[in-house]
Amino acid sequence: MATFASSSTYSGVYVVFMVNRLQILFTILILPMYLVHSYMIWGIIAIGILSQLNLLILSKWFSSDFAAKGYNGFVELFGERTVRLFVIAGLFPILLNIVVNTLGYVQMVHTFIFPSMDNKWLILSIFLVGCYVAAKGMANTIRFVMIAFLSGAWIILLFLPLFFPPEASLYDLYPLVPTDWSIGPWKSWLALWSSFSGPEYLICLTTWLSPQQKIRKYLTLANAITVFEYVYLFVASLLFFGPHYLNAINFPVVHMGRYLQSPVIERIDTILLSIHMFNYVFAIAILLLCFYGAVRIILGRLHKQTTRTGYVSACLVILICMFIVDKWFWNATARENFWVTLQMWLGAFTYSLIPVFLLLAIKRKGAV
Repeated sequence: MATFASSSTYSGVYVVFMVNRLQILFTILILPMYLVHSYMIWGIIAIGILSQLNLLILSKWFSSDFAAKGYNGFVELFGERTVRLFVIAGLFPILLNIVVNTLGYVQMVHTFIFPSMDNKWLILSIFLVGCYVAAKGMANTIRFVMIAFLSGAWIILLFLPLFFPPEASLYDLYPLVPTDWSIGPWKSWLALWSSFSGPEYLICLTTWLSPQQKIRKYLTLANAITVFEYVYLFVASLLFFGPHYLNAINFPVVHMGRYLQSPVIERIDTILLSIHMFNYVFAIAILLLCFYGAVRIILGRLHKQTTRTGYVSACLVILICMFIVDKWFWNATARENFWVTLQMWLGAFTYSLIPVFLLLAIKRKGAV
């Protein structure tokens, strides 16, 4: 298996698509329920600016000579033993992202499309599609992001009628400035910052990305698209549900799709969820390859040929973990109070730490 072959590199357009799809993956469907208050529109913009600053720091890594060397660049910075320790620590957030995102999407599909189907079959079918894409190799998986972006980016246009009367009530957008000047619930800000995480996983893909000084402009464009999508759907949610009802709705974006009317399609929410599956398949495939590559580094097999047995074993480990979590640890209360919160904390932590840590390491190595 030539899973990690890198015969060619990809332009900055792929960076835009990958960053945007990884950022909006699961959060875009649930974020409005955490924000609720209309003045959090400015919160999205403020966190988007902070995210942009974080991406500028991350761009320093991509522009460095170490990034162009891939794994060997990390070894030059930290040493092989330290890199192996970092990789071991990185297995957990990768595994958590795959499990929570897959089970969260399965829950939505089970609720809105196939309420009578056993979750295990939904988990298996979605995960196998991700495994199939990943089996085609990292290069083809990166190309798959074109399908994920172009098939899903236009979905927000379906919600345009919600901005106009009689459905919309402009009073639900007030107050745009908080009256008590409180910072709001901490979970809202945690959800916001975590919703911009995901680009940090691109440090695993530097071998396949074109080494270029202008990568910051592609990161900036992707972040701006994400901010626009979050603001757009949050405003649509406020106009449709109102702030007093929004925090009581799970998956508000999907629920809005149920009320959209079309002379051609009866259930627009099914189309929305079905097309959104391309995003999950892309994310599962990328994270699965990162997981498999991390295991190969830990076992000291990085420079050996990949095998079908090793790849299938990595897939089975993740699948078994998902079945275990789904069977004994996944329900409505646990999902909301533990798994999604844990994913938010980890996403916020990795997104905050990794860019700054890599920049300090580069500066230290340059000083030495």
